[in-house]
This record gives sequence, structure tokens and C-alpha cells, in this order.
Amino acid sequence: MAIQIKTLDQLKLMRRAGLVVGQTLELLRQSMKPGMTTDALDAIAAAHIKRAGATSNFLNYHGFPAVICVSINDEIVHGIPGARVIEEGDIVSIDCGAIIDGWHGDAAVSIGVGTVNSEDQKLMDVCEESMWRGIAAGKNRAKLSDIGYAIEQYTNSQGTYGILREYGGHGIGTEMHQEPHVLNFGKAGQGPEIVPGLVLAIEPMITRGSERTKVLGDDWTVVSIDGSRGAHFEHTYCIAPDGKPFVLTAIDGGKAELGRLGVEISDLL
Repeated sequence: MAIQIKTLDQLKLMRRAGLVVGQTLELLRQSMKPGMTTDALDAIAAAHIKRAGATSNFLNYHGFPAVICVSINDEIVHGIPGARVIEEGDIVSIDCGAIIDGWHGDAAVSIGVGTVNSEDQKLMDVCEESMWRGIAAGKNRAKLSDIGYAIEQYTNSQGTYGILREYGGHGIGTEMHQEPHVLNFGKAGQGPEIVPGLVLAIEPMITRGSERTKVLGDDWTVVSIDGSRGAHFEHTYCIAPDGKPFVLTAIDGGKAELGRLGVEISDLL
């Protein structure tokens, strides 16, 4: 499939879907506490997405049975909500998506429950910052691989972390997963040019140990091969027609975090 370029009106619809995703993740962050089950989080997300007039793009996606992915500790991505109880000190990664008028939003966050080990907190901080560095690098007229290069360089500068190789970001629009695939590592200056109307989901996934993973018997849950804990952050962002970025799934459009990195966001959305 060719890379899908969006008009401003289409980007505005994606912003509506993105806001539902961002608000759902914020609600889940506020709701999470030790003793909850992961399917309780899924129920909260499902109710909020429905109230917002959106539909889930995860539910029944290739048979996935829930509205969100909930992955705990050594589970890095694609965990299925169920009876598992969330405990103090856990890293809980939540991936969420929504559709409005056929347009998709997709984002993820890792949350430390209660008091978290300092190395686990650093893992999450490094992963989140690497995402923002990747988005900042993915500016108008940059090359696609500049994003992965920025993510890898920042992550490696902060310590010894495993950057997942088999999983990465992606184009998004009228489908949740579109071309191009976005690596979280690699050389700068390669791949397609980033242009106005391009929308990408940027999602670094890192562990405190090996980058090698395996998929559990449920055919979904991805865990680190060495049992090390992981983190996962994701935002959907675009280059607006004025050549400036806008983070469609961030409640403030990315103004605070990109501004901190010296990047001005578009005011068209």
C-alpha cells in the first residue's frame, strides 16, 4: 500500500479520534491502583470510548478480544486484559485506539503503580523521552529513518537498554496500521521524506535487558526473553499543511513537550 497523505479536514477528524485516545489513557492513569484487575481497566476504557461517540480499533482486530492492550512488567506489548491483579510497584503499559468517522487514533503509555523501583522509573522516563525526541526529529522534509536514529541515540545515551527490533511505529489513517513501518533504531537520512499530510504513530519499546522477545501461548502477549521489565510509549502525530508538527493524541497537541525541545507545533489543528 502507498503512503496515505491526509488533507487538513482529514487531519481534523484524526484529531477528534486522537483526543478520545488521549483522554481515555488519562482516565486510565487516574483510575489505576493496586488491587484492580486488568479487565477492570478494559471496562473503563470501553465505556469512555463509547461515551465519546467513538469505536475501538483494537476490539476484534485480527481476533484481539479487548479494547486496550494491558502489559505488565516483562510483558512489553499486546497483553490481553483479564483477571490479573495489578500490584504495587508494577509497570503497566496500556495501548489504546479509537475510530471516529473512519479515522484512527493510537497511543500508549507506561504507568508505574504506587512506589516504583528507581531503575524502573528511569526505564519509563527514557522510553517516553525517546518518543518525544523521535517526534521532534520527524520534522517536515526530514527522512523517515531520522526518527529511529533519534530514538536509538537518546536511549543508548541513558544506559544499557534493549530496543525491540521486531516491533515499531507505523503510518495510520483510514486503517490503524499503514505504510510506512517506523523503526526505533538505525541510520539517519534514509527512507521516504516526511511531508505535510503524513501521519505516523511513533512507539519506542525498550527493556532493562535484552531486546529479544517471545510471544506467549495466547498468540498476543510479547514478553522479554530474559524476564526483564519493559516500557512502551506511543503518540500519533502529523505534519500539518503549514509544515509544523501536531501530536494528534496529546491533549495539548504536544505543545509542552515539543516546545521544551525547541519545536513549535501547528496552530491549524
